[in-house]
Amino acid sequence: MLASTFTAALVGVSAELVHVEADVSHGLPGFTIVGLPDASVRESRDRVRSAIRSVGLDFPPHRITVNLSPADLRKAGSSFDLPIAVAVLAASGQLSPALTARAVVLGELALDGRALPCRGVLPATLASRAADMDLVVVPRGNVPEARLVPGVDVRGASTLTEALRALQQGSEPTPLPPAAIPGGAQVDAPDVADVQGQALARRALEIAAAGHHNLLFTGPPGAGKSMLARRLPGLLPPWTFEEALEATAVHSAAGLVPPEGGLLPLRPFRAPHHTVSTAALVGGGSQPRPGEISLAHHGVLLLDELPEFERRTLDVLRQPLEDGVVHLARATRSVTFPAGFLLVAAMNPCPCGYRGHPRRACRCRPGDAERYASRVSGPLLDRIDLVVQVPPVEVEALTGPRVTAEGSEAIRARVIAARHQQAGRQGRVNSRLVGAPLDALRRDPRVSGLLAQAMTRLDLSARAADRLLRVARTIADLGGSTGVERSHLAEALQFRPC
Repeated sequence: MLASTFTAALVGVSAELVHVEADVSHGLPGFTIVGLPDASVRESRDRVRSAIRSVGLDFPPHRITVNLSPADLRKAGSSFDLPIAVAVLAASGQLSPALTARAVVLGELALDGRALPCRGVLPATLASRAADMDLVVVPRGNVPEARLVPGVDVRGASTLTEALRALQQGSEPTPLPPAAIPGGAQVDAPDVADVQGQALARRALEIAAAGHHNLLFTGPPGAGKSMLARRLPGLLPPWTFEEALEATAVHSAAGLVPPEGGLLPLRPFRAPHHTVSTAALVGGGSQPRPGEISLAHHGVLLLDELPEFERRTLDVLRQPLEDGVVHLARATRSVTFPAGFLLVAAMNPCPCGYRGHPRRACRCRPGDAERYASRVSGPLLDRIDLVVQVPPVEVEALTGPRVTAEGSEAIRARVIAARHQQAGRQGRVNSRLVGAPLDALRRDPRVSGLLAQAMTRLDLSARAADRLLRVARTIADLGGSTGVERSHLAEALQFRPC
């Protein structure tokens, strides 16, 4: 007897539906899975057999063949256990094949028949909605995540028996967790008011948040570079439901959605160590999985001690910084990961860190500082809009009377207003400004003369000049100006590397 159901296979951060066919026929007992399964899927034979027997059902003592199609798509992961078990039970007559033919089933099985949560449920549910499937059955722990997708009948199961009951009769809906739909500010982010002094660096944070501009802090140890960088997420505007859904889908594909499920409550903030590999940073592997830059999608990526990263690893960031996506090509398939992150980096001016320090002497040998800085390539620096020299903190700022500084909430209000201006004017953030609007800025007589002087004296590339104009446009938006003035471009020039 032949029966079938559907499941999903992850391809990058999206999912493709997989048709699970089971045939139970007379012959020598055996259990074969075909359709390009990897080791974890082939091992599901033993988990399925034990789970069926543990819940008191009959495992058919016949020849069982399970086909996973399309056959040219590699199947990996333990989420195929539950759909294979359902298809086998339907093929052996213990469940009506009509109930499984239009269902999408996902989940790992324990030997005692429990349905265990699996990764990639949110992308799989999105694929099910696109294919107009009747219902989706997932482990109980994945229900809040799956029900983030509107218009899909999601049913949860804690055991294999409950999964069969869900296919036959439905199950009680599980309410969404309170934080499923984000709104409001990033209340957990540290406040920029904690930073004493550093007026120029604080201004750079505001500009970076308002226009989504990449930012680099350079200065001696203890100047507050990392402290400043970690306060950038608190200045970003609240994200939309669509942005939160995209970011949660990436984390779901990586298996990082918390057990309670639901949308990520805050914009991602990722800070990988400088020993991170290229694959871990941009994604990869035999079964490509998202890297740190994709996990920071719609959030912030902090690269502290920038020159300590492998230069080859840093240079891989060039294309994602330009396009907002990363393309990975493999022999059998190419995948695309989203990478719309905001980069904030920090570095010392030399190996010892004290070059140019007003009170401490640099211990580096001649040429060490230049070699240290050259670890970060020129083309990568060309893609960073704002470069800020962070001086050491003055003793009086730490020991004298505390000066009340402007907090994140007030700055965030200006950032939100600037973002609204950008959305109404061009439908995108200023860092993505291209085409006719950018060309009009370039030829505006109010700034064209100063721009020409800057390109000549600073030897700016065409890309750097465009980024300079985008920063000037953001500064104008923060000031509520409809046009870019010479003063806006002059302020933007402060943030170009010398």
